[in-house]
Formats: sequence, structure tokens, C-alpha cells
Amino acid sequence: MAISDISLTSGMRSNLVSLQSTVELLNRTQERLASGKRVNSPLDNATNYFVAKSHMDRAEDLSVRKDGMGEAIQTVKSANEGITAITDLIASAKGIAQSALSAGTTERSTLATQYGAIRTQIDQLAEDSGYKGTNLLDTGTLEVKFNEDGTNTLSITGFDASTSGLAIDAAAGSWASDANINAAIADLDAALTTLRSEAKTLSSNLNIITTRNSFTQGMINVLTEGATSLTAADTNEEGANMLMLQVRQSLGTTALSLSAQAAQSVLRLF
Repeated sequence: MAISDISLTSGMRSNLVSLQSTVELLNRTQERLASGKRVNSPLDNATNYFVAKSHMDRAEDLSVRKDGMGEAIQTVKSANEGITAITDLIASAKGIAQSALSAGTTERSTLATQYGAIRTQIDQLAEDSGYKGTNLLDTGTLEVKFNEDGTNTLSITGFDASTSGLAIDAAAGSWASDANINAAIADLDAALTTLRSEAKTLSSNLNIITTRNSFTQGMINVLTEGATSLTAADTNEEGANMLMLQVRQSLGTTALSLSAQAAQSVLRLF
């Protein structure tokens, strides 16, 4: 039935319009209290809505980059753990080689075998130091993206930490001569120098990634707070509005009932 099909008195029409306005405000206040936002759509405030959305979109993009940085940090840490373990093995191998200098021929052969076993473990450690498919101790490369469009990056190039890459040769002639043993010790010293240099490079890169990771988290917080300040509702104010609107709704219903009494008085004629 169309509204025009029903004739209301001017008093009833005025009170009805006022009551409908109160209900709309009541619904809006309930939405704000439920969402915690005073701007829930472009209709509430187009400028604040779209600016806040832009802030949140950027914060979400940075959050994805932050996850990537977190994985990059673990990749570098994995390589560093490998370097630490290989360094320990090289120190052990050097101790064996130095012991061989004062050992007899038979014992030297045994120590040379132990030296070979350590070389094998170094190769295996270098092979096992990868994280999520990237191994920086096996000439792997890693690119870390920092900003939302991926234009700010850091490239990390790995190195070969195997005995071949570190130039740690096998025990020549079962270490029958001092020259062979001294050559092995020289190889080990050179390998340690290489590992320490590479460890410093990894440490520097790790520091950069960690710093950018903390910065990114700070930017996410700033953007989120900015978006919130543009759209957040004052729950105390909205609570007070709710109480007042409930009173107005009750008064509007009563006023509408009173304005209808004039029409109801016609019934007394029958």
C-alpha cells in the first residue's frame, strides 16, 4: 500500500518523521558502538574513509614485506650457524694436524684418516645449512625487499663453504712428511680467514635486515594509528548518544500516540 493511500494528521506526520529520524540515528550509533568506528563507509565521511583505507592498505603491504624479512633473517642465521659449526670443525682438524707433527708414521696415518672424516663433515654441514630452499653456504643468493612496491632491496650472495670452496685439500701422502702436514695447516688457516670474513659480511647484512624489520613494524604501527584516529569512535560519547536516543525514541512513540487521539475521538461518535 502506498504511503499516499493513508491520510495522517499533520501532528501524526510530524511526530512520525521525528521518530524515523531518531531510529536512523539510533541505528547509526549502534553501528558505531559495534564496530568502534565513527566512519564505517564513504557515506559517513568520504575523505577520512579513503585516507584511512590508503593507510591500512599500505600497512598490509608492509606486513607482507615484514614476513619476508623475517624469513630472510632466519636464512642468514642458518648460514651463520653453519659457519660457526664449520669453524669448530676446522679448529678440531687443525689440532689433529698439529698433533701429527709429533706423531709416528702409523699414528700419522690414523690422524690423516680422522682429518678426512672431518673434511667430510665440513662438506655435509655446508650442504645442510640452507633454510627454505636457500643455502648461503652453497653459493645461494637472497634478495630481500623492504618497501611495499619492492624497489628498495638488499641482495646477499652466498659463498662455497665446502672443503673445495675453502681450499681444504685431503691429507696428502697420509701425512708421511711434515711438509704435507704443514700444507694442511696452512689450508686450514686460510679457510678460517675466509670464514671470518664471510661471517662479518653476513653479520652486517643481518643487522641491516633486522633494522629494516624493526622500522617496518614501526611504520605499520604509525599507519594503523593514523587510520584509527581518522575513523575511531568515541565510545563514551556514543554511549551517551545511545541513552539520549533511546529516551527520544520513547518520547517520540508517546507523542505519536497522543497525536493519534484526535483521530481516535471520532470513534466515540459511533
